[in-house]
Amino acid sequence: MNKKSINLDKTKRKELLAKAQEMVTFVEDACKAGHAAHEVEEGLFRKALELGHHAFEMFFFLNGNGDKGKFVTLADGRQVRRFDELHRRDYLSVFGLFELSRVVYGKREGQTIEHVPLDARLKLPQSKFSYLLQDWDQFLVVETPYAKVSKTIAKILGFTQSVNSLERSNRKMSKLVEEYWDSQPIPPAEEEGALMICSADGKGVPICRDADTPEEQVQTPPSCEPCEKQGKEGKKKMSLVGTAYTVGPYIRTPEQVLKALFKESKADLEPLPSRPKPLFKHVRASLIRDISGTSQPSYEEIFGWLSREVMTRNPAGEKPIVFIMDGQESLWNALPKYLPKTNIIDILDLLHVCSYVWKAAHIFYKKESKAALRFAKEYIYRILKGRVWGVIRGLRWKGTHEGLSAKKLEKLEKICGYFENNRHRMAYDEYLAAGYPIASGVIEGACRYVVKDRMERTGMRWVLEGAQSMLGLRCIHLSGYWDDFVRFRIARECERLYPGHAANDDAVEWLQAA
Repeated sequence: MNKKSINLDKTKRKELLAKAQEMVTFVEDACKAGHAAHEVEEGLFRKALELGHHAFEMFFFLNGNGDKGKFVTLADGRQVRRFDELHRRDYLSVFGLFELSRVVYGKREGQTIEHVPLDARLKLPQSKFSYLLQDWDQFLVVETPYAKVSKTIAKILGFTQSVNSLERSNRKMSKLVEEYWDSQPIPPAEEEGALMICSADGKGVPICRDADTPEEQVQTPPSCEPCEKQGKEGKKKMSLVGTAYTVGPYIRTPEQVLKALFKESKADLEPLPSRPKPLFKHVRASLIRDISGTSQPSYEEIFGWLSREVMTRNPAGEKPIVFIMDGQESLWNALPKYLPKTNIIDILDLLHVCSYVWKAAHIFYKKESKAALRFAKEYIYRILKGRVWGVIRGLRWKGTHEGLSAKKLEKLEKICGYFENNRHRMAYDEYLAAGYPIASGVIEGACRYVVKDRMERTGMRWVLEGAQSMLGLRCIHLSGYWDDFVRFRIARECERLYPGHAANDDAVEWLQAA
């Protein structure tokens, strides 16, 4: 190291130590002056950021500019030469902005840069935003609108980021979601529950479109959230949400479920064991469309994934496999295409069944009347006891003998048809005795959390690519794998950007004073 570098190193050290001493002096002066705790806290935080900036600046200084001599031999054997001029890049960290001057290598000046030793050594991201800042940004973005995240980070760290940059980071980060899920190990068999539960449901996402573009041809214009300048508001497009988990049996009686449904006094309820918790609950969502605008790719993604979950987590077929969904036939029709040889227990979500019973009650009786309540309670109890055919016959008989109008009879027949078409999925007495879940609360909650809570806020409209990116990252977050995904993503990015160091790029010359 030359004398100039040693002196500069000493200067950097002195500056850093001076900043640390400023914090000590600040605390002592604040105590003498009787400052309020919140004022001192704010001052210390800002000084901590300044200290971090100086420390990080010293870190970059100690790493030098990456000069490895006039020529460098790459890992593939090609030789590249050092360009005459240093190349600068911005690096925005949680401590603020840095400008790095680096030596770069290529075939000749003005052509493509093929190797940047400093970037490779420090594993710098492709964009100017540090991996830690991207982590913090997107951890907030999956919960909060982009503009609000920009303001939040600005208030905390003291610098702004554009909404467009946050959107771009979201899309880039989401590109590794599928690969991350594929890399996940199979949960330990001894830690799994006795039942394998799967579910799927659709949830609409408000989509925007260009003024001159038919809705069915919407592709991927720039992201919009909210979409005030992207043209006409489009209709919702259905995303498909799936969930898979294992759980222990939870045995109950029809009477216990009925009392819980009608929120009767806890004193009247029989004591129940604690409800077992879902284990290794995974959630996925898809809004992919093919060139014709159909949702077939979403079905392939979600039901293909559910099939793999079943096959890997229950390879011997020892666990009962329960699929709980509502009455949407497209969901049930997709099931045998992806799990054709699997012995599956189909269960129609009880809460959807109850909503149909209430519709029938209001055909015969006024809403919120005691008669409607008695009717609903009686017929739901019959269904819980497995008497579905009796309920269908009873409704049709009552409709005929009550002298209902043609319009009401038509409504009643639709309800009976719903029960008739799904009766093979309504053996609730058997399901309860076996300890199977009979309500799709997990998938309903997933639809609300993944889609509604983030993507259906007032004024929000999305393009397909932006919505798909958000869905992917929210599912990672909901499944509890965010930190692990961030580590995975950084590792993959480093492998992609720096697949192999140059052959003579092993030694690191630290600019440390003797």
